[in-house]
Amino acid sequence: QVQLVESGGGLVQTGGSLRLSCIASGSISSINGMYWYRQAPGKQRELVAVIFKDNSITYADSAKGRFLISRDDAKNTVVLQMNSLKPEDTAVYYCAVGARSMYWGQGTQVTVSS
Repeated sequence: QVQLVESGGGLVQTGGSLRLSCIASGSISSINGMYWYRQAPGKQRELVAVIFKDNSITYADSAKGRFLISRDDAKNTVVLQMNSLKPEDTAVYYCAVGARSMYWGQGTQVTVSS
């Protein structure tokens, strides 16, 4: 079992920045991929970015050039730095990790005002 706690969401104006953090606890030695997903109202949950244990990274097209994902295995954390935010980035952002199964955080709201 892995437990995840996210923090860092909030309200920001267009063009602003937010930094989301996620701390993992539990069976952390089995973690490979660390993910950020988001779900906007009325839309399906979508992948924003993922970073694997070998530090390979994939970004959604919408995140490329604006968002940066990083991980610190010593602190069991994954961070999503979001810059140049747009109203369409408004969503609940979820941290997830792949560790034999997928585990999900509770989500944190990000609202970008125009």
